[in-house]
Amino acid sequence: MNVAYFLTPRSEVGCVLDDHTLRQGLEKLRRSGYTALPVVTKENKYVGTVSEGDFLWYLIEDGEPRTTSIRALERTTVRDVLRFDRNPPVRITADIQELLGRAMNQNFIPVVDDLGSFIGIVTRKDIIKHFADAVETAEIRKNQVS
Repeated sequence: MNVAYFLTPRSEVGCVLDDHTLRQGLEKLRRSGYTALPVVTKENKYVGTVSEGDFLWYLIEDGEPRTTSIRALERTTVRDVLRFDRNPPVRITADIQELLGRAMNQNFIPVVDDLGSFIGIVTRKDIIKHFADAVETAEIRKNQVS
């Protein structure tokens, strides 16, 4: 099964640019209604995922609130708060086993093309729905035969 079957295209996914300010990133996250969003460069290269927690942890450094001005926060970019080790992307050519493995630990899986450009996400919900529908269809067929 192809990743494209599950893909929510970039045009339907909220993204944050890595050079957005902290405020812009938080506003985008708030408007999206999600707790995390993919982060891309101006060239549309996927660089990571930023979450509400990433913003909060940035503001509390080593358990103490950062002593910084609003003006300094306006100079802080999403790139500064981004943790690069989270939500690694899969290529559009990934198989269902790879998607399942990632979905066990990620709410969504970023998808990139062969050039590393962000093309969308696959959500855990869509994967579960696919298999739930398959089980339901198998049950219906089984009952029709009986």
